[in-house]
Amino acid sequence: MSIQDPHLIRGKGGSCKRIHADGLRDFFVEIRSRYELDQITFLCIGTDRSTGDALGPLTGSELRAYGFPHVVGTLSSPCDASSLEACIAAIPENHIVIAVDACLGQSQSVGSFLVSDEPLFPAQSVGYALPAVGHYSVAAVVNVKGPKPYATLQMTSLFHVMTMAGQIASSAADAFGIHSQVQGLRFNGRPLD
Repeated sequence: MSIQDPHLIRGKGGSCKRIHADGLRDFFVEIRSRYELDQITFLCIGTDRSTGDALGPLTGSELRAYGFPHVVGTLSSPCDASSLEACIAAIPENHIVIAVDACLGQSQSVGSFLVSDEPLFPAQSVGYALPAVGHYSVAAVVNVKGPKPYATLQMTSLFHVMTMAGQIASSAADAFGIHSQVQGLRFNGRPLD
C-alpha cells in the first residue's frame, strides 16, 4: 500500500493523473494501443490479511477470472511485501508491467485512482523500502492518510475495496476486449480465485 502523493517515481518525464472509475478504460486503451496483451503482466500488490490492502489480490483474482493471461498477485497467491521481489523476478524481462496497489490519500481523493506511465513504490506508508515496480501504475485511494496506516487499513470498508478492484478489472477487460469467461468464475460479482 502506498501513500498517495510520493508513491510514484518522478523525473523521467511521465505523467500521473487522478481519475475516477470512468477514466480507467481510457488509461488501459492507451496501453493496449502500444502493446499486445501477451506482452503485459499485471502485478497486483497487497495482502488478503488486511481489508484496505486487499485491493491488489482482489483485482488480480478478477483479472484472472476475466481471462487475462499474465497476472501476478491474487487472493490465492498474494504478492505482498515479503514476496514482492520474488514475484518481480518471475516476470519475463520483455513484459510490460502494470502495477496495481492500494494507497491512502486525502479525504476528497478517496474512491479515485492515480494512474501513471511511471512505476510506483509499494508499502511506503507502512515504512517498507521496497523496489519501484511497473512501467505503468494504478493506485486506488482506498482510505484517508492518517498517523496510523495499519489501523486505517484495518478499518477500510471491504465493500469499498472490492468495488474499486472490480472497477479496475472490468475497465481493463473492456479496454482489451475480454468479456466471455467471467460469469462462470465469479459469485455475485466477486472473484473466487
